Amino acid sequence: MATSQIAYAAEKAIGHDDSAITQQDVAVPSGETGKSGATMKALCWMGKNKVEILDVPQPKVLEPKDVILKVTGSTVCGSDLHLLHGVVPEMAKHDVLGHEFCGIAHELGSEVKKVQKGKRYVASFQFACGDCFFCKNKLSSQCEKTNSNQIMKSMYGGQTAGMFGYGHITSGTQGGQAEYVRVPIGDVNLLEIPDDVPDEKALYLSDVLATAYNCVHDTAVYPDDQVAIWGLGPIGQFAAIFALKAGASKVICIDTEPRLSYMKEHWPAEHAGKLEIIDYKQLSFGVTTKPTVVSRLKELCGGRGPDVCLECAAGEYAKGWFHWIQMQLGIEQDTSEIINEMIEGCRSFGRCGITGIYLGYTNSINIGSLMERGIRLIGNGQAPVHKYWEDLLSMIQKGEIEPLDMVSHRVRLEDLDKIYYMFEKREEAMQKVYVETQFSAPACAGSPALKRY
Repeated sequence: MATSQIAYAAEKAIGHDDSAITQQDVAVPSGETGKSGATMKALCWMGKNKVEILDVPQPKVLEPKDVILKVTGSTVCGSDLHLLHGVVPEMAKHDVLGHEFCGIAHELGSEVKKVQKGKRYVASFQFACGDCFFCKNKLSSQCEKTNSNQIMKSMYGGQTAGMFGYGHITSGTQGGQAEYVRVPIGDVNLLEIPDDVPDEKALYLSDVLATAYNCVHDTAVYPDDQVAIWGLGPIGQFAAIFALKAGASKVICIDTEPRLSYMKEHWPAEHAGKLEIIDYKQLSFGVTTKPTVVSRLKELCGGRGPDVCLECAAGEYAKGWFHWIQMQLGIEQDTSEIINEMIEGCRSFGRCGITGIYLGYTNSINIGSLMERGIRLIGNGQAPVHKYWEDLLSMIQKGEIEPLDMVSHRVRLEDLDKIYYMFEKREEAMQKVYVETQFSAPACAGSPALKRY
């Protein structure tokens, strides 16, 4: 049995604490259908490196504040690959995946007051209670009342909010890579989509735009800062855009093809002189006299290094054999290689922010450089979507940001299991996908044409 499933079995044996006000562990279709006995298509986790589109029971209202959405758009996130690879603890076979989605309010619980049936909404990827300490301070991703997982509490010293489609360590709530989805406490966790914003743009308020924005502003980018970004997926791409908007004088993007070319093609022409790229595969790694990412950063930033380093890649991917072996043996859960590049590459008293997913323990962090050179290492946390999504929606409406710049493909829900493996391999220069369902409106202007697989 996979480690992730062993962890889930342990959690069931231990039992949750009593902190959550919403039902836990309803990600696995139980076989109990709604009033009509209807089913839906959904993407389900079937084991390590295996996902499938299945017909599963439609969700139903379980609690009076629930909203059932007819899903009109979802997507695949780099975070979903950690689920695919089986590195996220507490997965169970048939879990419905997907934490980014929008849709039409279809069914309302008896205590829903704000959400209206038939209107369009985007969901926050985390769901929050709206009245705990963190929610009152607009830090919804750390809500104290929507996740009662004991293993997370013991591992991390606390729990995050509940999250959609991300395993039982984050509440075990069904995800939105499906035709219908249940949203707990819908009045808090759904944002109405105005008529002048199509689903294809509003969808990304659910996670990626808020996460990229939080990465930049939680770490703090000031006017004239030089900023380095590891990982040019959609979050890294938009972290670069938000760094520009914060006044960065130079943005250095670190990845390899095809993402470097995608970045150059979608970089704002008026800021062409502010972009630098580093292909890490063309450089040496580790202790060497040959050029490395760290030495290249020093060259590009006057010998000192960038003021700010932003990690948008994740700790799952080892560069060298040393950490790869440790991860295979379970000696560590994440690799510290990129973190060390950030610490060593950053200027003294600079700032390093971690937004890429790290799930557990890592070894060999260069804590000496961190301490001696006064580097600020900041865990950006899961982005508190509720803090930012209204402002980001306004930016979309004013044309200040264009979410479609990250969207390379439009696909059908029925093909999503195939898309996971293509996205993993970066086939067809796949950057971000818009996943339509039978309920989706016709594609908006600027959306990629639908492609079938």
